[in-house]
Amino acid sequence: MSDLHTAKPAAATPIVITGARTNNLRDVSLEVPKKLHTVFTGISGSGKSSLVLDTIAAESQRLVNDSYSTFIRARLPQLPAPEVQAMDGLTFTILIDQRRFTGNSRSTVATATDLAPLLRLVFSRIAEPSAGYSPAYSFNDPSGMCPVCEGLGTVYDIDEEKLLDPEKSIDEGPVRFSIFRPGVYRWKRFAYSGLFDRSKPLKDYTAQEREQFLYADKLKLENPDPRFPQTARFDGVITRMRDVYFTQGRSKMSASVRAELEHLVTTHVCPECKGARVNAEARASRIDGRSIVDWMRMPVADLQRLLEDFADPRVEPALRGIRHTLDALLSVGLGYLTLDRESSTLSGGEAQRVKIVRHLGSALTDVTYVFDEPSTGLHPADIQRLVRLLRRLRDRGNTILVVEHHPQVIAAADHVVDLGPGAGAAGGRIRFQGTPEELRESDTTTGRLLAEPLRVRRRIRAARGSVRVTDARAHNLTGFDAEVPLGVLTAITGVAGSGKSSFATVELPQQHPDFTVVGQDPLRGGVRSMSLTVLGVADAVRSAFGRASGLDPSWFSFNGKGACPTCKGKGHITTELAFLDDVSTPCDDCGGLRFNDTALGARLDGTSIADVLAAPPAQVAELFADDATIATAMSCVQRTGLGYMAVGRSLDTLSGGEKQRLLLARHLSDPRRDSADRIVLDEPTTGLHPSDVDTINTLFDDLIGEGATLVVIEHNMRVVARADHVIDIGPGAGSDGGRLVFQGAPADLMAQDGSLTGMALAAATRSPVTADGK
Repeated sequence: MSDLHTAKPAAATPIVITGARTNNLRDVSLEVPKKLHTVFTGISGSGKSSLVLDTIAAESQRLVNDSYSTFIRARLPQLPAPEVQAMDGLTFTILIDQRRFTGNSRSTVATATDLAPLLRLVFSRIAEPSAGYSPAYSFNDPSGMCPVCEGLGTVYDIDEEKLLDPEKSIDEGPVRFSIFRPGVYRWKRFAYSGLFDRSKPLKDYTAQEREQFLYADKLKLENPDPRFPQTARFDGVITRMRDVYFTQGRSKMSASVRAELEHLVTTHVCPECKGARVNAEARASRIDGRSIVDWMRMPVADLQRLLEDFADPRVEPALRGIRHTLDALLSVGLGYLTLDRESSTLSGGEAQRVKIVRHLGSALTDVTYVFDEPSTGLHPADIQRLVRLLRRLRDRGNTILVVEHHPQVIAAADHVVDLGPGAGAAGGRIRFQGTPEELRESDTTTGRLLAEPLRVRRRIRAARGSVRVTDARAHNLTGFDAEVPLGVLTAITGVAGSGKSSFATVELPQQHPDFTVVGQDPLRGGVRSMSLTVLGVADAVRSAFGRASGLDPSWFSFNGKGACPTCKGKGHITTELAFLDDVSTPCDDCGGLRFNDTALGARLDGTSIADVLAAPPAQVAELFADDATIATAMSCVQRTGLGYMAVGRSLDTLSGGEKQRLLLARHLSDPRRDSADRIVLDEPTTGLHPSDVDTINTLFDDLIGEGATLVVIEHNMRVVARADHVIDIGPGAGSDGGRLVFQGAPADLMAQDGSLTGMALAAATRSPVTADGK
């Protein structure tokens, strides 16, 4: 028995759910024990999130809001009650999900974890020479920020070559920015200034004329055209753009103008602070030769080692708090992060683990903590530390509810609830309740897969040659060489932060541009875009509805004529809560369907456009069976394991793994694709149940059989076991990683000394998996 399974707390009154029908739940009733660690399992789309996030957590939040006074409630978003007959035993609930941080460049790992105030306090008290009080070390305070970049670390400017067409005159419109096109207000300001010959091309301007045209600042005009405003001064084009869009901000710009501006703007590291963000006084103030900038730029693991033996009684309470938070970051596998990393650049899994750190020191008890797949992005070697954190929260008298697929997290649970048996309409039922040991003995899909040990590929497929990556040095890589075989499946492994992505998504495609990277970068569009849009078949669907109804296809776009006038096609109303996360509630007028009555009234074979967007790929393929483009795209979506997903889901609701599999489906459905293409995938199994991982493995086998080369960055041992070749990078993260630990067959990896991946793979071949992965 693992030492993680400590004595269980005394039983408490359970959380009781009666008749839950949220989303695809089928009249679910159950009791969830309190003050225990309960894991909810089931294949993707089986109803786990509907039960835990959209029913238990949502109702708890709604009831907490109802407890406030009428004055406060009137200013809070009005949350709808979940579709449930009755609920009892709920406690205050904290949802720790995988939403990325919404902060801008002024939010960093240090600010998100509340380390920044403690670091500034330490430097303000003992650094020499002192820059002043704590704000003097803050890049978000005028007394501490760099005066040139105002604490951003970067400066923005206009790219003159992109902005101007030197062949054109003022009358022809020489500025490639719509707000300066001929005839509009801002064009008239320089056309009627009297300073320039309106028929002369910009290339023929003198140096003085060009300087005035671009950079004049509140210039008093001697002989302007009568149409020029009498009391106004003249500003050059770039001067005006800087003032309006940089100084005053971009919050009121339309999306089209913002897109234009982004194309014209260049970004540079601040020449004054070299990206440090703080002013010269803060940079010069040091402790043992290091400034606060040096501390912020160190990986968490390095800073923790630096402060391990550091002592100063004047700031000992602050140092104790810093060490506690650094230890917590290490314990969730984030030792490779630097404290100056912008929080908006963290992945969903990284953001979730940072949120966990916030709650570790909380004095609250009797709280229900809800986690949405906290193992995302973690190597099996890090899972045990995650489990210990969940246990710590439980042992303080809290209830822990976890939506999870990872065998180690399931094995560590006190109680397991398995939903299914299928996804969508085929799911939404309770299949099992009991202990992890009982789950493995049950006749459920999850139980059978957990009880069955992995089989490592023994018959390695023959490669069709190889490519060599030489002197790999991107980010933390240490300059090693590695061979990537062609025509087979290669798994790139290692702990989080070891350098896997640096090797596979930076070095490999740079040295061999014929590799196509399908990564987890955010997709453009957010709430305004959906799966059909990414797949390139949205217009085909709208055209089909247009032909059937006689309406223009734009009526079937929630970004066009068909948009609900109340929510503008978003399907929800967003309430901004200042420094708290925004809260969204379904639109009352369209019921979250996003369309107006005209669009919803049209039918194609008895189906509305809203019905299509709510349908899974299989149903859409059946409805549009005569359209090969749509049917092929839907087939590819199913092949990538997304058969459970409604085709109209907004991109901002998809996980990183779902977005990547959607991009892979688009790539596979492209008629121009070469079957022998070379593809790099970055953790494509994120958020997948083991049975869905097997579906992905089947797809990989099919692609290899067609002649493709696949390079897959993965933590999931089900994929690693099926690989033909493994490149293991590590052994640790950050400065402790970046080295080639192993390259070869997965069977040989298990015997490799010093490989955490090899140990995890060897453990996965034994059954059953325990909380410590053994």
